[in-house]
Amino acid sequence: MGVLVVSGTGTEIGKTAVTAAVAAAALAAGRSVAVLKPAQTGVAPGEPGDVAEVERLAGPVTGAELARYPEPLAPDTAARRAGMPFVSPAAVAEAAAKLAAEHDLVLVEGAGGLLVRFDAEGGTLADAARLLGAPVLVVAPAGLGTLNSCALTAEALAARGLATPGVVIGSWPAEPDLAMRCNLADLPSVSGVPLLGAVPQGAPGLDPAVFRGAAGSWLAPALDGTWDAADFMARWAA
Repeated sequence: MGVLVVSGTGTEIGKTAVTAAVAAAALAAGRSVAVLKPAQTGVAPGEPGDVAEVERLAGPVTGAELARYPEPLAPDTAARRAGMPFVSPAAVAEAAAKLAAEHDLVLVEGAGGLLVRFDAEGGTLADAARLLGAPVLVVAPAGLGTLNSCALTAEALAARGLATPGVVIGSWPAEPDLAMRCNLADLPSVSGVPLLGAVPQGAPGLDPAVFRGAAGSWLAPALDGTWDAADFMARWAA
């Protein structure tokens, strides 16, 4: 896949950590990688954003941002309140396509969920994925409530004719509770796609060299890793 869109079922669920892990695994496999953040919110000029975090953790990727807004809000709201230009899905698609011409893999990391709005016309990350013809990797939390959000995201993708390779759990704790362990079996059922990995809780706090060395063990072969869903489920079976 030349372009892979990374979307969460919500915010603050490990989407940037998953993006960094996918980038690190691809780099380890000898592929060139670019990371595009269409709209970075809640970060002041000069401060490191999500792209910088991916670069720090994954290594030598090409990073790009299209817009940065100071308040931690949905991109369209943040742009409107700041009096700054919106980012359109067409602009996202154009930027990703240009990066794809020079890289083996382009990761487009969204802001929050799939249908968070970018502009006044209601354009979303899903619209950018449709323009690109790109699959959407879904990042989900481990715990209670994730089944509903994953099911809704899967329905939204299907309704728009968008493909998804699967779901990655953005933060898997060392001591998962009952709901988390049950969700391992239930997530593929409700989403209709396989589990493709689980990034350990606290992974962004690891030394970058350790993060890069371990990233492949958190992701399935479809994402250049060695993670095995059956083995993982058997280990944590409820």
